[in-house]
Amino acid sequence: MKKILFSLIVLLNLLLASSFTNAAGADLEVNTPAISAIKSSMQARHSQLAAFYSSGAIGLTKDGLIAVKDASAVPLKDRGGLNSLVAAENADRNNLYKEIATANGHPEWQGEIQSTFAGRWIDKAQGGWWYQGASGWVKK
Repeated sequence: MKKILFSLIVLLNLLLASSFTNAAGADLEVNTPAISAIKSSMQARHSQLAAFYSSGAIGLTKDGLIAVKDASAVPLKDRGGLNSLVAAENADRNNLYKEIATANGHPEWQGEIQSTFAGRWIDKAQGGWWYQGASGWVKK
C-alpha cells in the first residue's frame, strides 16, 4: 500500500511539473478577438493611469496587477475615480491572463501566465514608477 501511495505521489508531482514546464512554453503573443478587445481597453485606459504611475499614487504588484500605493498623492475628490480605474485595469488584466491561457488550450496555465506577465510589466515600467519587490515597494 505504501509503495502504491508513493508511486501516486511521484506521478502527481511529475504531472504538476509537466504542466508548469508546458505553461512556460505558452504562446503569450496569441491573439483572439477577446484578447484584442481587452488590449484595446487597457491601451485606452493607460493614458489615464500614466500620471498616477508617475506620481507614485499607483504601482505594479508582484502578482501582475496594479494597486493604489499612495492615495495621498491624489486629491481627495479624485480618489474614487482612481479606484475605479485600478479596478477596471485589474479586471482587464485578469481577463487577459485567462484568455491567453484559454487560447493556448490550457486554462490551467493562467497562474503561470500571470506570473510571467508580472515580471514583464515590471521590466517594461518606466523609470520613476513603483513596483512591488520581495521586500515591499521599490522605485524603478
